[in-house]
Amino acid sequence: MVLFVTGICTRSCWYCPISEERCGKDVVYANDHYVVIDDDIVKEVKLMSALGTGITGGEPLLVIDRVIRFCRLLKSEFGNKHHIHLYTGSAPTEENLKSLRGLVDEIRLHPPQEIWPEIMESDYMRAVRDAKKLGFEITIEIPSLPGLENLIPTLPFLDHLNINELEWSETNAEMMRNHGFDLEDNYHNAVKGAELWAEELIKYDKVHWCSSTFKDSVQLRERLKRIAKNTARPFDEITDDGTIVYGILKPTGLLPEMDNNLYEEFDDHIELAWWLLAENADDFPGKKEVVERYPNGGMLVEVTPL
Repeated sequence: MVLFVTGICTRSCWYCPISEERCGKDVVYANDHYVVIDDDIVKEVKLMSALGTGITGGEPLLVIDRVIRFCRLLKSEFGNKHHIHLYTGSAPTEENLKSLRGLVDEIRLHPPQEIWPEIMESDYMRAVRDAKKLGFEITIEIPSLPGLENLIPTLPFLDHLNINELEWSETNAEMMRNHGFDLEDNYHNAVKGAELWAEELIKYDKVHWCSSTFKDSVQLRERLKRIAKNTARPFDEITDDGTIVYGILKPTGLLPEMDNNLYEEFDDHIELAWWLLAENADDFPGKKEVVERYPNGGMLVEVTPL
């Protein structure tokens, strides 16, 4: 599960992809669901059978008391096997780290691009040493940008170094153009040349490359499949992409008898197995549609009239 704990941040990275809906706002989201009470977080973990949580923002350490509360809740509900990693754009103090010990399993640091040439003399490496001393797994996670080779000296001190393919978004598009960047193609949001900047680093065993395609196609798909498996009704068909497909009927006449597991009645329509409508259209008078959407009442993907 992705737990977004605040949109507040003291940095202004020009490449930040955070949406306008969250940027600069002190809001909490569990995956894509707005969190009103703490129990909403527990429900989302159960909904997708999550084995771990990634805490992100904004800058989570600006609301460290909130982070501690959420981590205690997660560990209490799901045990120590529920792996929690925390992203931060700052270099956490030893005091910060001590307060997170036993709650957060892995710290993922995001040092800004401008300090990469002097990374070994920076406060981030002090944070790396402190984290290791206190028993944390320690990772540097950054987007693919020119100058990545400056991070090679950090590798002996890290457990991992993750490089995320630089992504074009609504909020960073203008700055991308100002920096002379362009999209890789018309089908993905990856930036042209981003993989080449990581070419030298990804030869090392500790370095993991996460492509835009993997993030969008694989990680999202697997999350949707987990949610669909836990929430689909007996007549919902789960696709290979983790979406669900069902039929909608707004009846204008008498309907045939159906197995209770094949439909659900609402005030103005009936939702039922899509194949019932497709294969027996004449038996179901009224307006008929096949719907594909994200599970658990999520985003609509496609509506096909019959």
